[in-house]
Amino acid sequence: MINEEFVIVATKNQGKVKEFAKLFQKLNKKVRSLADIDQVPEIIEDGISFIENAEKKASIIAKYLNTTVIADDSGLCVDQLKGAPGIYSARYAGEHGNDNLNNNKLLNELNNLNIEPDENGCLSKAQFVCALVLVNPNSNQVIKVEGTCEGRIINQPRGECGFGYDPLFYLPQYKKTMAELNVEEKNKISHRANALKKLYEILK
Repeated sequence: MINEEFVIVATKNQGKVKEFAKLFQKLNKKVRSLADIDQVPEIIEDGISFIENAEKKASIIAKYLNTTVIADDSGLCVDQLKGAPGIYSARYAGEHGNDNLNNNKLLNELNNLNIEPDENGCLSKAQFVCALVLVNPNSNQVIKVEGTCEGRIINQPRGECGFGYDPLFYLPQYKKTMAELNVEEKNKISHRANALKKLYEILK
């Protein structure tokens, strides 16, 4: 169990922090991010899987702060690109976290394959993946879960909500991209939402 009043989320991404805050609100826990903490150690994400990277982040920060930490590693896996960008999603175009550059590179890579878009403008099947790892250094508790969301990559970005590859990730059941969904809709079906549901079932 988590005994601390606060749970630290090992990210500075405020979009992710908001999603985590909703989950832990159900457990009467507050969430803080790395943006609230000074001088956190730099972590090199050199794992070969989403789970490895998430566990490394959670373990290092939990040990450093001596408190419960949850970390995620998430990304986009595109079928026609043999699973790329995968664990390199955030730095696909070379600059970490530059959504525009990453999206442009993704479309360029698919366009180079001369794929004929379908009637919805989709170029390839794809999957969002989110690995979550919670580490409690005081009880040696480690929880690992993974969530996914299936969709398609569309040939033009659509929508103003969300972040990352959301404007290119088309959901056939909604006939919208992830970036065209409102927060409530996204939190029902996203890869992170699905991983959080699994974590919640374990923690509750």
